Amino acid sequence: MILMDVFRRWSMGRREAKWFRMMNGGLPVFSQFGTNIYASDIVQNCINVIATEMSKLQPRHIRTSGNEQTIPNGNLNRLLRFGPNPLMTTSEFIEKQIWLLLMNYNAFIVPIFDSDFSSGVERRSYRGLYPINPSRVEFLQEPTGELLIRFHFPSGVDFTFRYADVIHLRKKFSVNELMGGGADGQPDNSALLRVLQTNYTLAQGLERAAKINAAIQGILKVNTVMDDEAQRAERDRFIKLVESGESGILPLDLKGDYTQLRGDAKFIDKDTLAFLQQSALNWFGVSLPILTGEFTDEQYQAFYEKALEPLVIYFTQKYSKVLFTERELDVGNEIAWYQRDMNYLSTSSKINLIKTMGEQGLLSDNQKLALMGYPPKPGGERITQSLNYIDVNLINQYQMQNKSKAVTSDNE
Repeated sequence: MILMDVFRRWSMGRREAKWFRMMNGGLPVFSQFGTNIYASDIVQNCINVIATEMSKLQPRHIRTSGNEQTIPNGNLNRLLRFGPNPLMTTSEFIEKQIWLLLMNYNAFIVPIFDSDFSSGVERRSYRGLYPINPSRVEFLQEPTGELLIRFHFPSGVDFTFRYADVIHLRKKFSVNELMGGGADGQPDNSALLRVLQTNYTLAQGLERAAKINAAIQGILKVNTVMDDEAQRAERDRFIKLVESGESGILPLDLKGDYTQLRGDAKFIDKDTLAFLQQSALNWFGVSLPILTGEFTDEQYQAFYEKALEPLVIYFTQKYSKVLFTERELDVGNEIAWYQRDMNYLSTSSKINLIKTMGEQGLLSDNQKLALMGYPPKPGGERITQSLNYIDVNLINQYQMQNKSKAVTSDNE
């Protein structure tokens, strides 16, 4: 209800617009979206790992002027820091859009803002950022050429916005002109689906083999001709003897022989199962140590560079392009996604980092404490530096002075 009231107030409503004309002649109407691969626990675990790590990002509005970067005070930084909308924290906001992007190959975030033109140029004041999950998306074009996007929801309501004002994240943006995924604007998971189907079939086979192996323990041969009812009675009598046996010795009369069966079910070799699992993990760029949390510094660095860093760069570009006007972009405004809380280093690596950067005078005492997981302390903004280093601009002067002293000493 909250979202509906917000969007109803800021939506452009039904506009006199035609469908956007696509190059391939198709209609720009796309339904949301395939979910068949997400019944797999492997897929859900992979997405959860990526979403959890990405939720540690700290987005900030920064302004760059020359070599100096500042963080302006304003409502946009407040939204990015504490919660982009009344329903979510920043971590939840990031996690939700990652899930939507990796599930649907398309994710939509609608910014709500006020525009002020009193100074002659547009200045925006943002009220909130809302990730949405529509059931259908339509691209429209006004007579002026402006592109619009209309979102339809399962409740039957729809809202229309300027496409330039919507943050549209796309995964595998290739053959479709407007949407991520395949030619129809939906996730193209056919290759992954075959691997998951094979893995599921083998798992089902393993389950049946285990049940059979555990269920049939032996054969009771009755050396008389009996009808079905008599056989069931004899079997029940045998089971009672087994259940009541306390000494391990089972008495049988002359008409019964029992042959024990040794369980020897043939299972799929572990290399085949590992290959199928790794094929699914590779689809998302997640290794098994990352999934289990037993990774080294190098393994996490590889995971970050392959699966996370492209998203960090993409988010920086996309959010900056949509949230700022051309004028604001020209004077150095952008949204930066800082990843300092993706703290993957081991204790020994942290100590080495503190030693190296601390000697260079690049870390304050509080920054060193934060790196080790300790709270800041009063006076912790002090920065110390080793005396074993010298400014590169003073090296020649220092060497010439030493040379002059050496010559003087020789003359003496």
